[in-house]
This record gives sequence, structure tokens and C-alpha cells, in this order.
Amino acid sequence: MAHIHSQASRLVRVAAVAVFGFGAPLAAPAFGQATAGTPQVQGQISLADLAERVMPAVVNIAAVTTSDTRGRTLPQLPQLGPDTPFGDLFEEFFNRRGQGQQGERQAPQQRRSQSAGSGFVIDASGLVVTNNHVIGDANEITVVFSDGLRLKAEVVGKDTKVDLALLRVKHDKPLPAVKFGDSDKMRIGDPVMAIGNPFGLGGSVSSGIVSARNRDINQGPYDTYIQTDAAINKGNSGGPLFNMAGEVIGINTAILSPTGGSVGIGFAVPSSLAINVVDQLREFGETRRGWLGVRIQNVDDAAAEALGLGTARGALVAGIDEKGPAKPAGLEIGDVIVKFDGKEVKDSRDLPRIVAATPVGKDVPVQVVRKGKEVTKTVKLGRLEDGEKVQQASANKPSAETAKPATASALGLEFSAQNEELRKRYSIKDGLKGVVITKVDGNSNAADKRILVGELVVEVGQEPVNSPDDVTKRLDALKKEGKKSALLLISNGQGEVRFVAVTMN
Repeated sequence: MAHIHSQASRLVRVAAVAVFGFGAPLAAPAFGQATAGTPQVQGQISLADLAERVMPAVVNIAAVTTSDTRGRTLPQLPQLGPDTPFGDLFEEFFNRRGQGQQGERQAPQQRRSQSAGSGFVIDASGLVVTNNHVIGDANEITVVFSDGLRLKAEVVGKDTKVDLALLRVKHDKPLPAVKFGDSDKMRIGDPVMAIGNPFGLGGSVSSGIVSARNRDINQGPYDTYIQTDAAINKGNSGGPLFNMAGEVIGINTAILSPTGGSVGIGFAVPSSLAINVVDQLREFGETRRGWLGVRIQNVDDAAAEALGLGTARGALVAGIDEKGPAKPAGLEIGDVIVKFDGKEVKDSRDLPRIVAATPVGKDVPVQVVRKGKEVTKTVKLGRLEDGEKVQQASANKPSAETAKPATASALGLEFSAQNEELRKRYSIKDGLKGVVITKVDGNSNAADKRILVGELVVEVGQEPVNSPDDVTKRLDALKKEGKKSALLLISNGQGEVRFVAVTMN
């Protein structure tokens, strides 16, 4: 469970789970005391017509996972009839697997876990959307409709980053379906209706409003949840959040709760994010996200002043993948990406979502601020899933150095040139450039910004530094330019870099 705001509150994935072993029920995992939420009433307006229209498309999801006592998922064994060739041989083999040395029959060492969640049909041919965590690695998935119809489902594709899964069921008649709406048009205060399978009770309706938008609950790289006070409980995971036109504008995914039950703080994946993922899963059976090949960080007010941005905005490039699309396109560390493919990047959270939703292989204009000037570069977008598999080349072996390094101090820091002794002491990866920080004044602004002993100063004011003298000269130049803060590019011993704006006295 992830803690948010206080230790008393827990972020709960709202799929109900039961565990079974040796054919007998075991205690279910603790979710906290169950508390049913009270539906919010939209004045005197009845939602009965809307609920009656969309409920047939909302389904319950039952997912069963079978594993042995060591936690390994067991394959589904073939169903062998009496006339099957070698049927007797297979039967004898599997019987022996369940016998002890004395030939006595033992209970099979299997464990069954079952999760109950929700989902909804988006295509009459039988495509069903739910949360990935509802189905997990299930061996068997059953979709149950409000009229009692039960259909076996197969997984079309799954996405762990946005926590979505697409299932397919087959039926001889068209199935009731609902459509996605535009979550970007939803405003705080707009009424919404949630339908799901809370506590395994079956189809249940609750209503409320949009409490907030673009919530980051630290569950993934694309967090932009809709927050609602519509009652969402265990088992609601994967169920739809409707607008008043009967369109799905969110997929209910998690709640913030001290008890495990609804306290009026629920989160739904917005349709604006889900539609692209579902389309990719439907077409390819997997996600194919755009990849830029940069590591970014947010721009605070001090960094904005040091970079000459005026106001804090954009995504600051703190690292570039050597094998990614950004490098050949000419993007550089220290660039601030303010627009991508014509879309404004307000802060660093915006960029991953925009890039991921952009087609792989597209030539994309990227507008950056570089040393106070706007520059536009064109990047041919790669595929994120390929980029995640890229292996970094190993560094060269260090050369021996015995000379005593030069030192200097500024900004509450003491610096030293690199040598073999310092690299060993601070576990600095071979081949890294920069000046070693050997002391940090605990009362300095640098300490407040969590700069640590053993890290490297790679750049000062977007200029590389290779010696302590380079650092002091660059700081003097920044002061003459009237800068109040110095933008430092800091690297840890493994080469992971970040920008830090430190106040100059």
C-alpha cells in the first residue's frame, strides 16, 4: 500500500480478493474494516433512466489464479476423455504425482486465489475493459453480466503502467456496450455516476461529482487521475465512471482510505488517457508508446530564474539516453522543453503523457529554451518499449592517479578535482566528468537542496566544469551577469544527473 499525506490513509486498489487452498477457504488478505460510502444525490434529479440504460454493459470480473505451494502458477492440464490416445498413461502419471511413497493419495499441493472486480463492454463483439490488477496473472477469467450471462474471457492485452487490461468474450448475439466520452471536458463539480461490483454484491450504482482533476497519486509515470466522491469500494476496480450523457469518462482504479472502504476519495483513469491505451491493445495486443530518450525534472522558481525562463514552466532535460531519439535530434542536457508536437508542456508531468500518446516513428517538433533562447528541434520518435530494453555500454577501466588534487570552496561546498582515491572512496563510476564535492555546509542552501558529499558538479550555469578553478570562475561570471542563483548540474556516483539551483550570497 502506498501512503499518501498521512500514515492513517492508504491507497487501495479496489479489487476484492479471496484465497483458497486444498479446496477449503482461507482467510482473505486484510483490506481494513469495510465501510460503505453514502451516495451523493444530485439535487432532486433521478439517475434511474441513465442507470437503466448503461447497466447492461457493466460486468463483474471473476479471475482465478492457480499456483502450487511455492507460489508458481500451474498450467491448465489437458482434459482427457476415455477414448483419448494414451489417456490411461496420462491418468496414471498425474495420479502418481499426487501419491506418496507408500502409494497413498495425498491432497494436491495447489493454491487458488480469486479476485473480483468490475469492467464494461466497449464493443458489441465482446471487448471488455477492466483494470490490469483485477486479472493479474489469472489462469481463468469469467465475465458475468447483469442478466446472469457468464462468459469465459481471454486477455487481448495488458498495460501495467496505466493499470488497464482489454479482454475478449464470445457470444452468438451482440452484447450491450457503452462508449468513451471526453474526460478533458469534465469540470470540477460536474456530476458523475459509478457502477461496479462493490464487496462482490453485484451491479451497484453510486453518484457524486468530479472532486479534482489531474491528480498524481505516485502510482505510475502517467498519473493524471480524476478524483471523485462517488462511493467506490473493494470490487469497484475496473468499473466505469459515467458522465450524465452515459459516456465513460473514467475507469475506477483506487481509493484513498484509512479503512479500505470509501470515504469519498476515489480515483479513476481518465478516458483521455485510457482511449489511446485501449486502441493499442486492441490493434497490437500490447502498448506502443512514443519514446524521446531523455530524463527530465521539474523547473522550480529558482531554476527558472537561473535559466532565464521568467516563470517556472516546461520540463528540464537532466539526462539524454545515448541510444535514444533525442541525441541525434540535437537535444542537450540543460534544455527546457516547453512545447512538444505543438502541445504546451506546463510542467515535467505533462511531457511523459504527451510523448507516450504520440505515434512511434513520427517526426515531432520539439520547442526548447536553451540558454535563454527558444530553439526548435525535430525528433523522430522511438518506441518506449524498445528503449526500456536498451543496455548501457560498460565504462572503461580507470587510470592510476597519484597527484594531490586541487581544491576550492563556494556556495557552502568544497570541491576537489577527481583522482583515483576519491573515485574509490565515493564509488564514482569510471568515465564520469566533473568536480567532486568533498564537504557540504549543513547550514547552506546547497544542503537544503540535498546536495551530498561524494557527488559531482558537472556544470555550472550550463557550462561544463573540470576543475575547482572552473567552478569559482563560472560562479564569478554569473554574479557579474546579475544572477541570484547558480544552476548546477549534479551527478551521483553512478552517473544519474539532476539540476539544482543554489542561491549565491
